[in-house]
Amino acid sequence: MTQAISDSPLSALLGRSSTGDLIAPAPEGDVLMRILSAGLCAPDHGHLCPWRYIVITGAERPAFAAHVVEAVARQEPDAPEKKREKRRTRFSETPMIIALGMHIRPKHKVPVIEQEMAVAAGAMNVLNALHMEGFGGVWISGAFCEDRPLLRHLGLKKPHRLAGFLLVGTPEKPGKLHKRPDIADYMAIWEAEHPVTFRADEESH
Repeated sequence: MTQAISDSPLSALLGRSSTGDLIAPAPEGDVLMRILSAGLCAPDHGHLCPWRYIVITGAERPAFAAHVVEAVARQEPDAPEKKREKRRTRFSETPMIIALGMHIRPKHKVPVIEQEMAVAAGAMNVLNALHMEGFGGVWISGAFCEDRPLLRHLGLKKPHRLAGFLLVGTPEKPGKLHKRPDIADYMAIWEAEHPVTFRADEESH
């Protein structure tokens, strides 16, 4: 049984880090529904609700992994066998996979990119919610995510697409954080009389 993060919400966000080193358990039942509901709290211009979450878990994982390997073969025919087997292993053994479907409306007045950003914002909300409930995850994508036969297996017909997958479970090494950059390098205070510059963009940085 995992234990939810008890720090303040901001401390919890600052302590989140993606990880692919995941073991059982994954969220289930009401906890999973609550985590996915966080995705639907993302900004959504036009209230289009473009999110579509497809959960793959349990005994269904190897069958879906086979579809992923076939998609890799179609989209990256020159990919080494090692890469295909890595995909098979990850999709077969990760406790839970959440496909990030994008229900796109190309002719809507809301630009497609804003619909895509709503899906991305929702995915980030889900990752944050996973962390705050004591779980972990990592967002992966690749050319295979554009494979139409794979998308059809996920119920995503044209023009709907896939933003990638969240691999989900319990962090094998909880508390392990990636080193973060200094925010001072990536922010600026706007002033009318001065051009905006960022320390991260300086050649000597």
